[in-house]
Amino acid sequence: MTKEVIKIANCSGYYGDKLSAAKEMVEGGPIDVLTGDYLAELTMTILFNQKMQRGEDKGYVGTFLKQVKDVAESCKNKNIKIVTNAGGLNPSSMASEIETILRELKIDLQVAYIDGDDLMPRLADLNDQGEVFKNIDKNIPLAESGYQTLTANAYLGAWGIKEALDKGADIVVCPRVTDAAVVIGPAAWKFNWQRTDYDALAGALAAGHIIECGCQATGGNYSFFKEVPSFDNVGYPIAEIENDGSFTITKHPGTGGLVSVGTVTAQLLYEIGSPAYINPDVIGHFDTLSIEQEDADRVYVSGCRGSTPPSTHKACINLAGGYRNGMDLVLTGLDIEEKAEAFTNALFNSVGGKDQFDEVSINLHRTDKKNPNSNEEAMATLSLSVKSNNPDLVGRLFSAKIIELSLANYPGFFSGGGGKKPGPVIVYWPALVDSKHIKEYVHLKGDTTEIIPTSQLNFEENFYQKNPIEIAPALKGNTKEIPFGQLYGARSGDKGGCANMGVWAKTDKAFSFLYEFLTVEKLKELLPDLNKFDIDRYDLPNIKSLNFYIHGILEDGVSSNNRKDGQAKSLGEYLRAKFVEIPIEIIEGE
Repeated sequence: MTKEVIKIANCSGYYGDKLSAAKEMVEGGPIDVLTGDYLAELTMTILFNQKMQRGEDKGYVGTFLKQVKDVAESCKNKNIKIVTNAGGLNPSSMASEIETILRELKIDLQVAYIDGDDLMPRLADLNDQGEVFKNIDKNIPLAESGYQTLTANAYLGAWGIKEALDKGADIVVCPRVTDAAVVIGPAAWKFNWQRTDYDALAGALAAGHIIECGCQATGGNYSFFKEVPSFDNVGYPIAEIENDGSFTITKHPGTGGLVSVGTVTAQLLYEIGSPAYINPDVIGHFDTLSIEQEDADRVYVSGCRGSTPPSTHKACINLAGGYRNGMDLVLTGLDIEEKAEAFTNALFNSVGGKDQFDEVSINLHRTDKKNPNSNEEAMATLSLSVKSNNPDLVGRLFSAKIIELSLANYPGFFSGGGGKKPGPVIVYWPALVDSKHIKEYVHLKGDTTEIIPTSQLNFEENFYQKNPIEIAPALKGNTKEIPFGQLYGARSGDKGGCANMGVWAKTDKAFSFLYEFLTVEKLKELLPDLNKFDIDRYDLPNIKSLNFYIHGILEDGVSSNNRKDGQAKSLGEYLRAKFVEIPIEIIEGE
């Protein structure tokens, strides 16, 4: 007997993803719902600047309108629903633009939009009611940040989406909803889930989390990339969700990429902290689910348990954090450290000293090799960055002072052309707000429906207690030194000012070794530049994985930090490059 499923396909993992993906998903095979995720934390500020520069009617993801033009007729003919968070800061304007497009195309589709996420007009009132918006990572109230607030949006859940679909919407334009909400909502609509169907909701949450970043679930950015048959036309992910919340991850036939236990595990670990993954609709316990290879490019995920959602909503707040400037300079050959010191001393003496800046960052990256075999192997990089609330102090004059030294300082001077882009700095400020203050509204055909958060409906609390999994002792015996990544996969990414790094094994024996070997202390020993950060380790033995949550490594978010890899995307591959001693029996068993 064929199981009843809803096929939800995601065509976008970020603002700037492949434009043609929407059409390819609609025309590449049968689907029921097309979703698109466009909103990273920093994207909200990009949309804010768009709104300020181009008018109050802007502030949404304009490229989505082209995608609507490409797929509207096919979606009408195939009865495919569209759910997207491309509404950004202005879902009502985007909905109006879509309706205009549909009229021009003479296509009859019902467009709904959701709002209520924007906290900016209410910040002062909420503060008077005791909401201080403490930074989750720093435990500092927003009022003590010292910065101007640009945007403040609560992450809404999935019930507004379900309501819109229940009332006949064909296209649902969302504002700042959780990434997984665009999947949970349609699944709840299809199977008429209720607010307390926590296990089913948790399954859909896991499915939404896996497909939200597009091709990262289908072979993109995958540690064992040599397993991927082809990177030509990598297929975007589809979640076939069942009534109990179990689901299969797949992609359209004839597309590139790979759907395997590994690619799905990697994406499940991406950008999480605790295995208890919090959402305003449910807490999904990722340490309870199982992942199985069902067939080629078909992976079945089941058993995710769910608990009562929290009484708070997360808020994405972006602040104007002043201005920055900087440059990467290349140092070559001998006496690298002395050359760096000579340059930085001369530079800051010429501009009046370091103390006048709010922040000065000087990092010397020693990529040079002894007795190099090429010019490039003799090179190191000196990364300089300065920040100030005074734009003139870190403007063209600072750049000019660097260039002035090009013929007057260390030998072999030239610029690396990298460094952080000069200009405004955006500070990301994650906070929580009591859910009693959240009022979500669904607008369709001139009617408005209010949605109350689940935590405010006085349901009996239900908290799942996981059953412990027994982990076999690690194998001992003779060892061999190999790259850690020969056996273990890793995926890392940004979580505001923090980062996570998920690490997984392919076999039970390999996981037993990983479980005992890779402690927080060992991680810091392998990656000594992490020594100054607090790190939490979380265990997910059900999927042979560990997750490390690294506090403060990205400072105040993607825009503000001075790391070369400002989103920590490469941190996992850095770990995989380290050589470690591993029992030969484990190596030979892989």
